[in-house]
Amino acid sequence: MATSVPTQPAYPTDGGCIFCKIVAGQIPCYKVYEDAQMLAFLDIGPIVAGHTLLIPKGHYASILDVPEAVSAALGAVLPRLARAVCAAAGVAACHVLTNAGAEASQSVGHLHYHILPRRAGDGYHLPWPAGKVTPERAAELVRQISAQMR
Repeated sequence: MATSVPTQPAYPTDGGCIFCKIVAGQIPCYKVYEDAQMLAFLDIGPIVAGHTLLIPKGHYASILDVPEAVSAALGAVLPRLARAVCAAAGVAACHVLTNAGAEASQSVGHLHYHILPRRAGDGYHLPWPAGKVTPERAAELVRQISAQMR
């Protein structure tokens, strides 16, 4: 008689991560999309109605840590999911954002994208105190960033 051996996921996991627990089915969620590599669900603390999260099933701390192939898979679904969230919320606009690291206000150390459907007068304001850059500083940043991309 053959016995079944539990299979391990084909992606990294972290047993202490709330999103990994959601992926594993240990914590319920309001699932709106799932495939072999990712999961999308409603945020349980929504900023606006329809606030949806898209996560890779694998545990990657942020966009700074995710393999390019996983990022590409997320990027393939993200526009379609954003359109679906907007359509369901009856809006024509949304924010799509991610935070990378505690200093950038990332509260869960598992890569996730927020899709925030927006309508005029919804009461949510994303602060954006624009600064200034000198031409010299801009040129130096361009040089440094370009060098890192090579």
